[in-house]
Amino acid sequence: MAEDIVCSGFFRAAEGAKLGCLDKFQESGFVQFVLGNVLEAFYNFFAALLNPGMWLNWSDGQALMRFIYYGGSVELFFVLATGLVILTIIGMRKREFMWAMVRGLEGFANGVGRLFAWAGLIMVLQQIIIVFMQRIFTRPDISVGFGIPLQFDISWFAEELKLFNALVVCLCVSYTFVQGGHVRVDLFYAGAKFRTKKIVDMFGALFFMLPFAIITWMYGWYFLWRHLVTPNPSASDTLALLLRKAKLLKWNVETIGFSPNGFNGYFMFKILLCMFCVMVMLQAIAMFYRSWCELREGEESEGKYLDKDTLGEGEEAYEGTH
Repeated sequence: MAEDIVCSGFFRAAEGAKLGCLDKFQESGFVQFVLGNVLEAFYNFFAALLNPGMWLNWSDGQALMRFIYYGGSVELFFVLATGLVILTIIGMRKREFMWAMVRGLEGFANGVGRLFAWAGLIMVLQQIIIVFMQRIFTRPDISVGFGIPLQFDISWFAEELKLFNALVVCLCVSYTFVQGGHVRVDLFYAGAKFRTKKIVDMFGALFFMLPFAIITWMYGWYFLWRHLVTPNPSASDTLALLLRKAKLLKWNVETIGFSPNGFNGYFMFKILLCMFCVMVMLQAIAMFYRSWCELREGEESEGKYLDKDTLGEGEEAYEGTH
């Protein structure tokens, strides 16, 4: 029966047909599925670029549902994957371009990490204030600001400390990687040859870091939106189903805490989970590009353009020991 179906148009989104020729082609096998989605990626990219109101106008329920759907969709995956392949091919032909991408990605990781590392200091200061307010001034709440102050129970501020910890973990992950601060279980890497190390780094970035981050994103994206809007979207929902749900769509931001007066902004942790995935994916790309460039240029290029922090003169022995 499938062979008897007559497709209409090429891109379903453009023609408005129930079945497009490209859809039928993609259902013919794995190779056709990949080739069809790569071909469709170019159309989807320019369609989204030229029609931002279709997915960024959140006053329209259907636009918001499109944003939710495409944020964790096969279409977005192939748009990003195709773009990454194109940039990689260009970078392999022009190494200066690849080095520029490495510097840009690592600079972004360092900039974000150095900024949000201050959350650790804020967390410590807030904990000191909580102890003083509870033990010395015996106050049940804390008021911050002038005019209309931010006033919550002390238990709210105590639970909010988790948010500062999450900021450090999620947004400083790439910075810590660039600085060489992550714990590494080393069985053979340290004694391996230079070229072997670079190949291992490239393999790890491509087959461990990227898949882990993509899978976590797929779960985290819909986990986030299930706590922001109703009816709840699901990863198994088709675009047509989500557009039908848009008629009943309304914001329903999660504000339930673990205790009656406790911190009630737990939806922020779900946003940070998605941002964590983005940081890991970008760092995986930077690691792959750096390893490729260093592999091609030899040992003299190891650490090229690497912007690492230092504790100062005379403290070199303590650097990298954390």
